[in-house]
Amino acid sequence: MTLELLHLEYIEEHPSGLQYTAFTERYRAWKKRHGLTMRQSQKAGEKMYIDFSGKKPQLVDRNTGEVIEVELFVAALGASSYTYVEATRTQAIADWVLAHDHAVAYFGGVAEVWVPDCLKSAVTRADRYEPDIQRTYLDQARHYGAIVIPARPRKPRDKGKVEVAVQVAQRWILARLRHETFFTLEELNARIRELCDSLNARPRKQLGGVSRCDLYERIERPALKPVPTTSFVPRSWKKVRPNSDYHVQVEHHWYSVPHALAHEEMEACFNGSTVEILHYNNRVASHPRSHVMYGHTTDPEHRPPNHKAWAERDPGGLVEWAEKTGPNAAAMMQRIFESNTHRDQTWRSGRALMRMGETYGAARTEVACERALRFGARSYKPIERMLKNGFDLRPHPDDAEPQAPPIAHDQIRGPGYFLN
Repeated sequence: MTLELLHLEYIEEHPSGLQYTAFTERYRAWKKRHGLTMRQSQKAGEKMYIDFSGKKPQLVDRNTGEVIEVELFVAALGASSYTYVEATRTQAIADWVLAHDHAVAYFGGVAEVWVPDCLKSAVTRADRYEPDIQRTYLDQARHYGAIVIPARPRKPRDKGKVEVAVQVAQRWILARLRHETFFTLEELNARIRELCDSLNARPRKQLGGVSRCDLYERIERPALKPVPTTSFVPRSWKKVRPNSDYHVQVEHHWYSVPHALAHEEMEACFNGSTVEILHYNNRVASHPRSHVMYGHTTDPEHRPPNHKAWAERDPGGLVEWAEKTGPNAAAMMQRIFESNTHRDQTWRSGRALMRMGETYGAARTEVACERALRFGARSYKPIERMLKNGFDLRPHPDDAEPQAPPIAHDQIRGPGYFLN
């Protein structure tokens, strides 16, 4: 839409109306009375405004000569406009959080309210009234004792301080770097720090020669909250759901949760040293962070009883049961252990003998083991067959009582009679 088109439409409706010059003057006078802005009073130590610059500094790859654009992070305090500028690789959450740490250290204190734009590293769901703050960023603000109140979507005047600070950084920092070449981010940030200090010390004409640094030292710094003595350790968040193996995947590694929570939706909270799993904001599992790709970390207490028994496979439990059953069962268990060299094979055979004992009772198992030992059995299977068929309940031929010797009588000729 143009003023000329609007005037043509106006003349068609009002042929004797205003000519173009008078029409545009009336329009401009009307426009001045609309789109008014409210002057905001800035309380010392209350707000820190944060944004990224649309214009970016550059690095040069030393080997290939490729020009690489990086981001320009800008933070400004509300009352003094004291400004911090830093180059970051990306706008991702890791760089975003680290730049905030550096800004707080540069300011030497913490503002009560942080006012960022609605970028993804700060806001996961934009809303005019109650936006959802990115979890890691929210953790950082809580660590420093601050709250995050993002600017409203498409309302740059909500953060006018940092909009001006970005413009100033572009003019007084980026413009001065246009003829300089940097190969590393560290070199670039060292130069930016020099120019940032110079910018803050520069007298401001509209304030009668008072610099940002003067205002900061006079009114802002005493009002800032102290920086915590402990460093902020960033944590990442991820929605997870354990499968039937009751493990969740975090950064290509698997971590266990209680087996009863399989298939439940959860959240994983992790940093460089710890992984925590939360279910409805209650921590249900905690593991040391592992960087072994596609490995797994399992807490034995998270397994169901049968999985736990198999995973542990403790021969001591089998030996203890056999000794309680009787000496023959203990001897048979020892023979099974000696016959099998592999741990899994030993466990399975010993476990089978134990199940036989649990099924048929200690007395019958002891008898069956005694008979199996006589003919050198080295497996549980002969014992199983005896118990299933009830052979242990029948007298053994070797156990029959010896017959009495025949009685000698004179009238009995005996076998020698036929040899004569």
